[in-house]
Amino acid sequence: MPLTFADAKTLSHAELEEGATLAPAFDANGLVTAVTMEAGSNELLMLAHMNAEALALTLETGFAHYWSRSRGKIWKKGESSGELQRVIEVRVDCDQDAIVLLVEQTGRGAACHTGRKSCFYRRVVTKHGTASLEDTGLPKLFDPKDVY
Repeated sequence: MPLTFADAKTLSHAELEEGATLAPAFDANGLVTAVTMEAGSNELLMLAHMNAEALALTLETGFAHYWSRSRGKIWKKGESSGELQRVIEVRVDCDQDAIVLLVEQTGRGAACHTGRKSCFYRRVVTKHGTASLEDTGLPKLFDPKDVY
């Protein structure tokens, strides 16, 4: 039987923020933000979204699953690339509208579909009143053209 979750709207403020009931506060699209970090180093790897099914699959299997907004379906991270995310710990924020996954990044160690360890490989720089992106130099661990 698949996991189900309490409805956040049925809990009191105190129960939601201090209690032991898992009641993800899914948004109007049925999604909750999921931040994924590498266990141990706490390096930020990626940000994605989960619906109730993706969260349940993550908790049941021990591997990260997300909701792909662009594809409109559940996505098991690394299913195509081999870059699976083994879940070490799942945390929720105070009002349960965001989730943090602490994972062991498997495969070559790339969480990003571009082949990099992290999806956050560019920084914003401003010069002369214009904002642009600058590569941080994070190397590619695989070539996406060879994988996808």
